[in-house]
Amino acid sequence: MNITTAIRTKVTRMDTGEVFTYDTLDIPQSELTAAAKALSRMVKKGTIKRYKNGLYYKPKSTVFGEIKPREDILLEKYLFEDNKQIAYVTGIRLYNQLGLTSQVSNVIKVASKDKQIKTTIGNTKVKPSKSYVEVTKNNVPLLQILDVMKDFNSIPDFDKKQGISFLKDKIDALSINDKNKMVSFAKKYPPKVRALLGALLENLSMVELSNSLKDSINYLSSYEFGIGKDLLPTIKNWNIA
Repeated sequence: MNITTAIRTKVTRMDTGEVFTYDTLDIPQSELTAAAKALSRMVKKGTIKRYKNGLYYKPKSTVFGEIKPREDILLEKYLFEDNKQIAYVTGIRLYNQLGLTSQVSNVIKVASKDKQIKTTIGNTKVKPSKSYVEVTKNNVPLLQILDVMKDFNSIPDFDKKQGISFLKDKIDALSINDKNKMVSFAKKYPPKVRALLGALLENLSMVELSNSLKDSINYLSSYEFGIGKDLLPTIKNWNIA
């Protein structure tokens, strides 16, 4: 089966509205030029649509016109490379999804360790953010929790009491293995994150884990989170105000 026939067969099996890339089609490196020509011919015939270079979709038509792929489906293509997750959503879009803010932003922050992901999807701008550790599918939930701590003071319309409860519940529900991973990742984050995580772990009676963060905290520094001892009694041990 030649590459043109192989691509046509794979596209035929796709659902309408489905987004795909060269990686999705599993095209060998040696066939990329031929594949590009085959895809261009399919675009001209209207069998598929090109959203952007290297990003295609199978169009879906209704009585109201063509329906374009959903934003989340298009965004997902930027979060993966060679079928491995290399980036994740953070910032206001994440905090809205977690129920920590009612604000909705037309900017999506995407964090990656080594890539600067910057694009536009419809009316939404995608801007790069920093990931402090290598991103994998399994560690994304842990990094997103740490990002809440990092951005604790800058989340709009944020109820800090709700935020502390949210963090405690999320941390408490983690497996022992994931709690250890989170502590390890936190050591790559700014000191204020380690301080807040340490206070939360101590408050949850996870003293061994919290103690493992103490050596990484500079006790000549203080960390402003705008929370009192009524919300988190252990802040007195971590120079948090």
